Amino acid sequence: MLQLSLLLPCKSANVNQTLITILDQCKSMLELKQIHALITTLGLSQDDPFVSKILSFSALSERGDINYSYKLFSQLPNPKTFNWNTIIRGYSNSKNPNLSISVFVKMLRAGVSPDYLTYPFLVKASSRLLKWELGVAVHAHVMKTGFESDKFIQNSLIHMYASCGDIVYARKVFDGMLIRNLVSWNAMLDGHAKCGDVISARGVFELMPERDVVSWSSLIDGYVKNGEYREAISVFEKMCGSGPKANEVTMVSVLCACAHLGALEQGRMMHQYIIDNGLRLPLVLQTSLVDMYAKCGAIAEALNVFRGVRMSRTDVLIWNAIIGGLATHGLVKESLELFTEMQIVGITPDEVTYLCLLTACAHGGLVKEAWHFFDCLNKHGMTPKSEHYACMVDVLARAGQLAEAYQFISQRPMEPTASMLGALLSGCMNHGKLDLAEIVGRKLIELEPDHDGRYVGLSNIYAVEKRWDDARTMREAMERRGVKKSPGFSLVEISGTLHSLWEDPIMECLQTLDTQILVGAAVALVAIGAGAVYFYCSNKPKGFTFYLLFFKF
Repeated sequence: MLQLSLLLPCKSANVNQTLITILDQCKSMLELKQIHALITTLGLSQDDPFVSKILSFSALSERGDINYSYKLFSQLPNPKTFNWNTIIRGYSNSKNPNLSISVFVKMLRAGVSPDYLTYPFLVKASSRLLKWELGVAVHAHVMKTGFESDKFIQNSLIHMYASCGDIVYARKVFDGMLIRNLVSWNAMLDGHAKCGDVISARGVFELMPERDVVSWSSLIDGYVKNGEYREAISVFEKMCGSGPKANEVTMVSVLCACAHLGALEQGRMMHQYIIDNGLRLPLVLQTSLVDMYAKCGAIAEALNVFRGVRMSRTDVLIWNAIIGGLATHGLVKESLELFTEMQIVGITPDEVTYLCLLTACAHGGLVKEAWHFFDCLNKHGMTPKSEHYACMVDVLARAGQLAEAYQFISQRPMEPTASMLGALLSGCMNHGKLDLAEIVGRKLIELEPDHDGRYVGLSNIYAVEKRWDDARTMREAMERRGVKKSPGFSLVEISGTLHSLWEDPIMECLQTLDTQILVGAAVALVAIGAGAVYFYCSNKPKGFTFYLLFFKF
């Protein structure tokens, strides 16, 4: 508690400076309210230096309160442009960025002219709302007031258009800039990356006159978002060799890449990099570590990181990561126990939490519990999504309740998704229900006629039933439609380096060996009485078959 009462008897000029110093050192809303009360008691509540600092802390600080700031702002008889900008900026960073637009409209109606600092916050609000039309309207207002050449506004416009998916107009703003700084280049790079065009993002990256940690992080994140995880790690390795030191944002993206690749050793090296470089461990980075270890199968390490986080600091995301990791690896009891602990701590589950719980039920054959969790979605005001339906189908199908699973899909108000039907198809195959499997397989081809796996799946069903003509028909249907089977591959991690093993080159080598064996004639010639045995092999779609030919002399 601040001992502010000591200032009350003194009304010298030093009081003002002392109060400003105390405001600069303010660390919480409780302290701010104490200072504000004293300022009001001293009759200084309308003085500009105090008003500006109180507004700034309450509106912009992480420990502030935008609602308190707006109440104070509303009591000002003639707020200045700086005060308007503070409130607009505060709302642009809040949970309700649309309110910054409302304040801007009030500002115009009050006859206060915006300045070059007003517009970046309005553009940011448009970007966060993903409202392209609103962003265009703000852009038009910028041009009307003559601030279109301001580099801060231009940089924010590039970011806004890219966030809204309009990379063409973002590029127009970028190309129209007379002077580009590092922020401009980063905004354009990040824009291409956000729109999924990592080739153009890499092109911008290579053309940049200088790069900082934001440049490298944006490119790495672009590769991760585009599913090019190995390239993301490759860029990170180059960054370590010639670029700046990575920050927490960089490491979140890199850990995500390791998680998707299942690259445990590389993930461990990234964790060590964080420790060696003294990087902060905000909750988002701790969540990424838990997720990486869990997806790579290192459950003990995932739990170790999770238990290292104070329960008071946890959120639903890190709980989802650990519960989902346990569920995926079949640790059903442990995942359900953690869910109970999560509720005791006071964390409210979301849709992802229930998806993780349904996954646990699928692995554990817990049909009754799965129905309970599925019903909880509606009870807690959440609408089940297609992923929840697919998981529920998987629960029923794994348990052999195929009729119930099919009925569950049929009663759904919307058309079934490929994930739902795929789960049902797997259940049909596992439980030998081939008649239903054929119906589901044909439906899958209708849904995804260009998916090679759907044709192969139905062809395999026919092969199990020895319906060779129908199996051949499926293969021919693939050829007529121009659908090619994607080659299979495996990733092997050796000493922290990932290696790809593709099906086609391996089969090509085996076929070459097969040919050499045939050309070389006898692999082994063993005299057996009046005859001999000649071994040779021939590759088939599912491996190699050895033949024994008997020759009589």
